[in-house]
Amino acid sequence: MAERPPLEQLYVHESVDSVIPKWAFVEAFDGLSIPVELVGDDREYEETDGVVSYVPRPEYLNAGWVHCARAGYDEFDTEAYAAAGVPLTNSSGIHGATVGEVAVGFMLSFARLLHVYRDHQGRREWYTPEYERPFTVEGETLCVVGLGTIGEGIARRADALGMDVVGVRRSDDPVPGVSDLFAPDELHDAIADARFVAIALPHTPVTDGMFAEDEFAAMREDAYLINVARGPIVDESALVSALKSGAVAGAGVDVFETEPLPETSPLWDFEEVIVTPHKGSATNRYHLDIAELVKENVVRYRDGDDLRNRVA
Repeated sequence: MAERPPLEQLYVHESVDSVIPKWAFVEAFDGLSIPVELVGDDREYEETDGVVSYVPRPEYLNAGWVHCARAGYDEFDTEAYAAAGVPLTNSSGIHGATVGEVAVGFMLSFARLLHVYRDHQGRREWYTPEYERPFTVEGETLCVVGLGTIGEGIARRADALGMDVVGVRRSDDPVPGVSDLFAPDELHDAIADARFVAIALPHTPVTDGMFAEDEFAAMREDAYLINVARGPIVDESALVSALKSGAVAGAGVDVFETEPLPETSPLWDFEEVIVTPHKGSATNRYHLDIAELVKENVVRYRDGDDLRNRVA
């Protein structure tokens, strides 16, 4: 690898406060071998600076290295970073457990009606559902679309619950807990028999709008969609239409085309839709997980080694 100028300062942009208290994030870097400073939009950068940010800014192209404080980096212009010779890294690889738990939580809620009971609790109603309505996830089929770190995290947890897990991915390498693999062009076959379909894909031009009218038509009418990946992968208008027509039974959605989800969105109104505010990875140690990744890359950068999770 070409010799880099020494890294002398790490700046944490205040945009991280949208997901992590900025003071906690800065404190997580205690003991780092270089100074750490919280900054706003008025900072200029040099090639001896590292930057951790939740959002892209044009002045980052003057820095020595930029770390996106989330797994999804689609808002960052990777071509511009490559052209400027500025390494860009992201926070993938640390969300398998946290996002996997949320995806399984959605499935358990739908199966055991936890969300319904909670709604009735708010009205102080002792609710007894129809006998046939609740079911167990054991023995049900889950299709995980995308088997990276998050997809594998979902699959492992579903397998532990006794579910039959199938997956969609480009590679045919076996995945622990996944009984069958489908190629991307076999998506409709993969989802046709699944009671739950969990999306765990990155947002790219290829996956943009991947789940639309045809995909919902291919799913079982008693199936539930789980999206813990990126909002634009799902055509929300098509999802609303599928929910209204009964083409699918419900959806657990943590990510949306527009965030925050507008108050006018019909998704708020369905009993069998659970809306969470893009908090699939939010735990009280999320900042520590990201900080450990960044600290590792500080060492790698200063030693001239390849950076972990480099995307540009």
